[in-house]
Amino acid sequence: MRYNQLGRTGLLVSELCLGTMTFGGKGFFKAVGQVGQDDADALMRRAIDAGVNFIDTANVYSEGMSEEITGQAIRNLGLRREDVVLATKVLGPMGDGPNSRGASRGHIMDQVKASLKRLNTDHIDLYQIHGFDPLTPIEETLRALDDLVRAGDVRYVGVSNWAAWQIMKALGISEREGLSRFESVQSYYTLAGRDLEREIVPMMRSEQVGLMVWSPLAGGYLSGKYRGDAKDGRRAEFDFPPVDTKRGDKVLDAMEPVAQRHGVSMARIALAWLLHQPHVTSVIMGAKRMDQLEDNLAAAEIRLSDEDLAALDKASRLPKEYPGWMIERQGEYRSGGGKAGQPPAPDKD
Repeated sequence: MRYNQLGRTGLLVSELCLGTMTFGGKGFFKAVGQVGQDDADALMRRAIDAGVNFIDTANVYSEGMSEEITGQAIRNLGLRREDVVLATKVLGPMGDGPNSRGASRGHIMDQVKASLKRLNTDHIDLYQIHGFDPLTPIEETLRALDDLVRAGDVRYVGVSNWAAWQIMKALGISEREGLSRFESVQSYYTLAGRDLEREIVPMMRSEQVGLMVWSPLAGGYLSGKYRGDAKDGRRAEFDFPPVDTKRGDKVLDAMEPVAQRHGVSMARIALAWLLHQPHVTSVIMGAKRMDQLEDNLAAAEIRLSDEDLAALDKASRLPKEYPGWMIERQGEYRSGGGKAGQPPAPDKD
């Protein structure tokens, strides 16, 4: 297991992170997983033994049950709190009232207390805003998070499912006002969906923001079980995240020979590809069974060849869009594409 720096902090997190969305199985999340306490203890024990030190949950997962089970598992296993990097999230509805949701100061302050109690801990290592709240000013959200950091309830803050411009605006406000800044972004990123590379990845590289990847198997699609319009199992009940199957099936076709060469599952290749991307800090595993967790953990041992990476990139790369293709072309003036002070040669076609 390798460990990566979270953003520009001194905190090191394992390249694989144990996701706990499958813990609990209450309400909406019943279709995702129904892992009870005993099985959760076993999954966490195996992950910790493999070198995982990073655990991610959220207050909305199974209406708080995931946090409760996660906190209890840490106690049941006798883990030292300083050996676990514990992350959770806030945004979604945790009650029927109009103020029981969002990224307002009130909701954040109420929910951090509730999460600390469910997790049975005195601090949260990484507290993340789970999505963008169009009603609450970003300044209000950032000041609330900064107060939590100063109080010691939270050590670092992050964000999930925001656009690049929104994150960049928040970083600018934090710098201007001297507030704790977002050190990580948790986003969807897979061989079947590389949209992140258009705007968010360049922003992260520029500003030293870490990347946590959620749903690295595209909701099971990259396991190879759902070619074309076939849907069963989890995707029959919860067809998410959306996948362009016309492009996705081409990716599966490219993954299959790579998996055969390495003698491993296609799911393991999907995870290994992510671990080879330099902008990825940690990949979140969401296992329901021990065999799934074992397969995910083994992805850290795979070393893809240049040939493997080239084949996967060719099948999955994004079609070029404006202004990206223009920025790339004009950048050749400065990046060695043409002689100093001269434009690059025109395309032959």
